[in-house]
Amino acid sequence: MSKSIKVKGFLKDVGGASRVTAARHEVIANASDVPQPKDFVRELADQLHPAKMAFRVIAIKDTSPTSKLFRLASVDGHIPVFQAGQYINFRLKIGDSLLTRPYTISSAPYEARGKDGFVEVTIRRNRPYLVPDYFFEHVKVGDVLDANMPFGFFYWEPLRDSRNVVALAGGSGITPFLSMAREIAYGKMKGVKLTILYGSVNSKDIVLKEELDRVEKDCPDVKVVHVLSDDPDWEGEKGFVTKDVIAKYAGEDPTFMFCGPLPMYKLIVKAMNELGVRPKRFRHDVMNNPVDSTRIPGYPLGNESKTFHITVVRGVDETVIKASGNEPVAVALERAAIPVDTHCRCGECGFCRTQLLEGTIFVSPDGDGRRLMDKEMGWFHACASYPTSDLKIKIPIM
Repeated sequence: MSKSIKVKGFLKDVGGASRVTAARHEVIANASDVPQPKDFVRELADQLHPAKMAFRVIAIKDTSPTSKLFRLASVDGHIPVFQAGQYINFRLKIGDSLLTRPYTISSAPYEARGKDGFVEVTIRRNRPYLVPDYFFEHVKVGDVLDANMPFGFFYWEPLRDSRNVVALAGGSGITPFLSMAREIAYGKMKGVKLTILYGSVNSKDIVLKEELDRVEKDCPDVKVVHVLSDDPDWEGEKGFVTKDVIAKYAGEDPTFMFCGPLPMYKLIVKAMNELGVRPKRFRHDVMNNPVDSTRIPGYPLGNESKTFHITVVRGVDETVIKASGNEPVAVALERAAIPVDTHCRCGECGFCRTQLLEGTIFVSPDGDGRRLMDKEMGWFHACASYPTSDLKIKIPIM
């Protein structure tokens, strides 16, 4: 037999809303006419998610023949709380363009605390590319960089994920897992065991290998398995991170987390399906757009060689720029020195939300983070959308 519970009696219980309203009116009536000089909620929000920050480069270190680690300290001493696996977004003035680029934080959250707190990013330059080139050739110790943080949803969550985490990484995709490994070694992710299956080409160019070796040596809850695709003398796992390799090291009830290049992602998804991994047990970081747009599933072949005109509306001003069918709309805007606010660069976050007034676009299915209503009303994320005709778009004034 069920029993009802009365907290203050029936009439008082059902009349709770009116009592709260009356109390609110009383507080308002008795409030001072002098405006409150501090908005504590706004101050807390600004501390957790600063709109703009300045970081000074305090150290630079080679972490492989093709990668460098940049250690950054906040100029004002404040670094917001973040999770292992989140990223920082840089605003870079390169030539006439203002570019924004995200990089996953490779240091652990605990290392950002205290008066000597810092964050680290590890950037790879295994092919000529604008922003890595800029960091390698122009950024030096003492420089101050504009950035803000934290962003992203790629982190371990105890209410959702198991405590047996199997990280699947390729190339510079190791960065979020080094952050997690360091946090585990420091005792901040209690009970979590991390196995990293890390795919690289050869043993001479493994990004952050010394740092991974150090953490694995110091922490029994972290295991790193290197899988090399082109190193005949390697005595460990060879080839690619395949279904068999994953099954060999997975353990019981694992949560799989992937970060790496698009070709590897496709192989990993196939392996997850073959292993029967439940969707809630496989999570992946944001997928960057490939340099070659024809590798995107569904991309209209032949469009990559075309050139279009984009009419950009900002307030009452209109500017016409050229855009290649092989580049996202956001890249065309940046190249034309038109400011556009991007963070994730893959369609997930929505900061570059843009209104399509005329024309047609192709949206990468791997990075279509739009809400259903945005799709219906003609909004798109400029960083993950490619022109397939002349366009007329409307963007915010920055």
